[in-house]
Amino acid sequence: MTKVAVLGAGSWGTAFSLVLADAGNDVTMWGRRDEVVANINEKHENTGYMPGIQLPPTMDATTDPEEALDGAEVVVLTVPSQSLRENLTSWAPAISEDAVMVSLMKGVELGSLRRMSEVIAEVTGAGPERIGVVSGPNLAKEIARREPAASVVACQDEDVAKRLQALCHSKAFRPYTSVDVVGCELGGAYKNVVGLAVGMAVGLGFGDNTTASVITRGLAETARLGSALGADPLTMMGLAGLGDLVATCSSPLSRNRTFGEKLGQGISADEIYASTRQVAEGAKSCASILGLARSHGVDAPVAEAVTAVVSGEWSVGSMMESFLSRDTKAERD
Repeated sequence: MTKVAVLGAGSWGTAFSLVLADAGNDVTMWGRRDEVVANINEKHENTGYMPGIQLPPTMDATTDPEEALDGAEVVVLTVPSQSLRENLTSWAPAISEDAVMVSLMKGVELGSLRRMSEVIAEVTGAGPERIGVVSGPNLAKEIARREPAASVVACQDEDVAKRLQALCHSKAFRPYTSVDVVGCELGGAYKNVVGLAVGMAVGLGFGDNTTASVITRGLAETARLGSALGADPLTMMGLAGLGDLVATCSSPLSRNRTFGEKLGQGISADEIYASTRQVAEGAKSCASILGLARSHGVDAPVAEAVTAVVSGEWSVGSMMESFLSRDTKAERD
């Protein structure tokens, strides 16, 4: 069995750990809270994030990152994107020099405007052959229930992508490989912002015409930025692009859509943050995604409007008015 360390014991970290264990790997999770780790080890259940889901005996957990990383050939990173740099800086000395690091995070770092794979490379000095990304329509609760799902495993080194594909190919989880790390990361990060916008429309009481319009224009916006950064346009039409976007925007299980719905109902971002410990990555990363688009001269009205609402600068009603009052143009523009 391959020893895999999963750093992060939240919903997605737990669900992906279950996938890895089902695929025959020896999985050790790191969690920062004693009670979460104790429940995983003693009850084989993460009661705080995945109640009712029985975890395999080949999974265990620890609050000691060095213990989790000891002997790990693959290190899966699944902490909130804005905390990656700080956490990884402390973890890096314990990561094996030949271990492959895999990002499950879907965000862009505030300030630096770096994608998560770029943060990993900066902090650890790892080359692209040691950095992978998993992205796709993977709502954590459905993955944990072992409902059929597919995803994309990307690495610039195709052989490494294939190795990671084999590590997470289980009876219910079907991974496809890609070398387009940029496209997979952008698709995953941007769909959270679009999910917020769709949630706001739902919160305002609008129906399918409105949400479908926001989804489609959001995808066009994502593709524009992807093209500017050198991503493969076909990635945006695949699992890590359109697939992830559809899941996030259509499911009540999506944290970002739910966050957006609450904004649409008149609840402030600060009030929503205070009411849950689950992180909606789009709310944390929308400003950095907008900054990334602006730095490349890409028109990003959805990211701009979502950022303004989350910051309290605009109301949700103002956001919808801004979309409708924009100059008309050809769709391809």
